[in-house]
Amino acid sequence: MSELDNLQNADGTKENIENVQPETQQEVTSNTEDNDDVLNEIEDSNAEDAEDEGNVDRHNIEDKDYESLNLEQLVIELERLVKNEKVQAIKKHVDAIKTEFDKQFHELLDEKKEEFLSSGGNEIDFRYHTPLQQNFKDIYKDYRQRLSAHYKNIEQNHKQNLTNRLAIIDGIKALTEDAEDSMNTKYKKFKELQDQWKTAGPIPRDKYNNAWNSYHFNVERFYDLLHLDRDLRDKDFEHNLELKTKIIEQAEALADDENTNRAFRELQNLHKIWKEELGPVAREHREPIWERFKEATKKINAKRQDYFKNLDTVYEQNLLNKQAIITLIEEKANEKITNHSGWQNKIKEIEALREEFFKAGKVPVKVNEATWAKFKEAVRRFNRNKNEFYKNLKKDQYDNLEKKLALIKIAEDNKDSEDFEATTQLMKKIQGDWKRIGHVPRKDSDKIWKQFKSACNHYFDRIKEQRNAASAEEEEAFTQKEALLSEVKNLTLSGDQKTDLATIKTQINSWKTLGRVPRNKRQIESDFNDTLDGLFKSLDLNKTEAELIKFENKLDQLASGDDSRAIDNERFYIQKKVDDIKGEIIQLENNLQFFSNVKSDNPLVKEVHKNIKKHKDDLQLWNTKLKKIKGLYDQ
Repeated sequence: MSELDNLQNADGTKENIENVQPETQQEVTSNTEDNDDVLNEIEDSNAEDAEDEGNVDRHNIEDKDYESLNLEQLVIELERLVKNEKVQAIKKHVDAIKTEFDKQFHELLDEKKEEFLSSGGNEIDFRYHTPLQQNFKDIYKDYRQRLSAHYKNIEQNHKQNLTNRLAIIDGIKALTEDAEDSMNTKYKKFKELQDQWKTAGPIPRDKYNNAWNSYHFNVERFYDLLHLDRDLRDKDFEHNLELKTKIIEQAEALADDENTNRAFRELQNLHKIWKEELGPVAREHREPIWERFKEATKKINAKRQDYFKNLDTVYEQNLLNKQAIITLIEEKANEKITNHSGWQNKIKEIEALREEFFKAGKVPVKVNEATWAKFKEAVRRFNRNKNEFYKNLKKDQYDNLEKKLALIKIAEDNKDSEDFEATTQLMKKIQGDWKRIGHVPRKDSDKIWKQFKSACNHYFDRIKEQRNAASAEEEEAFTQKEALLSEVKNLTLSGDQKTDLATIKTQINSWKTLGRVPRNKRQIESDFNDTLDGLFKSLDLNKTEAELIKFENKLDQLASGDDSRAIDNERFYIQKKVDDIKGEIIQLENNLQFFSNVKSDNPLVKEVHKNIKKHKDDLQLWNTKLKKIKGLYDQ
């Protein structure tokens, strides 16, 4: 057995590359059992490296668990690879990232489609796009263009390099058949051809092994079949034996390396040097050193296989963890939830479980698809139940809309009634009914409210028209308030907030004592409040505090009058503001579910949270106003 055991078809008895047919055949035992999987793996890997100088960089790129990354993280990782690594070295990683991105995006797409259909949309009209998807497409397109340009650039070089290498092989063959030149001349030409071979450049990977095998075969023929000067031959043999022995010693030392992946990579490199850089040894040494090298290779590979077996154990544990997460999702999907806040909390819990699932790591390949399918179905079941709840919620809103439209009809039918005693009670009743009816679709809220308010105001304005013109007291109150307003407008503040605030409150109290003004002159109340706004602003007073001071002044005005309807209208207006703000908050919180796969520091998400906080601050102020006006009814 010889070193040629790992050199497939070296004697030309099987498939050879273009026109490489040695005329003299040696008896070479194939010994298929020696060309085992590990040697084939090493040769295939080295062939890929030799095809393109940049391919070798693929061994230095960290292998990551892409299944543990979310969509945003996958995009970031793809962009990092394309920007920072050689395009020909990242194919394995890009393919894995694309597979995982497509898988997760299709899950998201199915989820959004179900939401769309559950809300009454037609499947043919469904469209869904995200900036993440477009970003991924752009980066991946850039990668494909770079890769195509790269391979187009090296394709022609490959063809020429292969032609050159075949010519070198033919040149070595010719030396064994040339009877004219002296042995020294032949040896010199042989060394020149060897030097040319070293710099001939990369060739296609499918030609690599046959080219090198033919080269080694003809090199050995040159040494074995020609009667070279023994000193020259033996000197080369000894030098090559020394180098190959060092290679073997390095391989044997790698068996002690605890990092099995690193050891195997180094082993691949040693095989590459053995094949590409080192020449033959004396015939009697060929079989022993190759067997020794192969034995070291098998030891390293055995250790590597043990590593993979241990890795399988880790994958099995990951499987158990993922199955437990799926069970939790299934349990939560079966829970009965009857309110918006409950669903919002459950959505957060499911999202946390989804993230935990992705971070749980790889599972055995044989159950990967089944595990993913079971996970998707559990999440989908939860989403279907969620969508059904919000679909029914929208139905309730449309029912409320019908009820409020019925109240509008009653108001409009009675707004011109002359039976003031009976109609006034009816109008107050339907106003109370309106407040007790829940939310309507947002797009209809303002429209129907204005319609209802207009009808009610029309009726109550008719009642007021029955009253006499403003009394002398109201005219006198107007005159006094006009003078006081001028005084307040020209008020000079001291600069001390506490003192100035007391001064303003004194003016407000004075205003309160002046009583009501004629209806057609009540604009002065707004003018007074506007003036107060300017004063409070100059004091840098808290907005809420300023609003409440003005509101208390307004309540005093309402309470001092004899028109209970004005108080009712104000209360009704404040209640509606409270309800509207609550509706806005619910809508904004509901919108957050569409950003479930986006980080909390995303600008869109931050803007939604900012709006929610603002609305909650406003809600606190209006709730305080509502509490104060309700207090009037208890007096």
